[in-house]
Amino acid sequence: MSVHPSSSLRTTEAAAQRPAVTLHRLREQVARGEPLAMLTCYDATYAALLDAVGVDLLLVGDSLGNVIQGQSGTQSVTLEQMAYHTACVARGRRSAFVLADLPFGCYEASPQQAFESAAVLMRAGAQMVKLEGGGEMAATVRFLVERGIPVCAHLGLTPQRVHALGGFRVQGRDDAAAAALRADAAAMAEAGAAMLVLELVPTALATAITQAHPAMATIGIGAGPHTAGQVLVLHDLLGLTSDVSGAGARRPRFVRDFSREAADGSACATLSPGQAVAAYVADVRARRFPDAQRHGF
Repeated sequence: MSVHPSSSLRTTEAAAQRPAVTLHRLREQVARGEPLAMLTCYDATYAALLDAVGVDLLLVGDSLGNVIQGQSGTQSVTLEQMAYHTACVARGRRSAFVLADLPFGCYEASPQQAFESAAVLMRAGAQMVKLEGGGEMAATVRFLVERGIPVCAHLGLTPQRVHALGGFRVQGRDDAAAAALRADAAAMAEAGAAMLVLELVPTALATAITQAHPAMATIGIGAGPHTAGQVLVLHDLLGLTSDVSGAGARRPRFVRDFSREAADGSACATLSPGQAVAAYVADVRARRFPDAQRHGF
């Protein structure tokens, strides 16, 4: 088993004593080489649980369209719905850092539109907003950062643009696509993005982007073990969904069911939600998860 009850207890005790997680503290953690543990979260109860076992960042993701609303994608999620769930998470957490997705259609038209939408989420309790897109969004990222709104960018597989990408496919496999992703990452870093989610990106490319931009913390999901942190959809981690992404009945390669699966891929005794999340935090910290062969590309 990847985590023992004693290590879970230590994780919980340390989390209970930790000061508020701020952007400054997250940057210090990355500088020390300690991976960041991020999970999606949509309500106050799970916010309190994830915070208690040491999760650093709670992402109020537009994935709520899939796992909460039962939608086939994220495009139907509204800004009002995101604000509602952000407020729920903000009330439940004690010290973890809260970031929220800007949903489809509320930020792409102009930097001013993005600012107005981001302000709604910040008032609801977000400490950072996340948006999808590459160089074409650089002016928007810069506009938000200059006005005091921290930004997490999102490259690779971007679910809001899945139809344009031709489905849920690994991005950046050939030289031209990899070069475009590297250019987009550089544009996000230059615009002032504090973090960058890399989704479904080959391990070597994600590693190169991470090394090229040390001031912009990379968060991987299906991007190998060498990013500055990791994120999963909570319901995937708990084995509650076989398909959150809409990619079919098969579980995505980058997902591990921490409630039933040990670090080596073998079955283990079923863990409670708190134990499973503690196992995730411990394995991310120790770089046991993700495994480059089983979970990467």
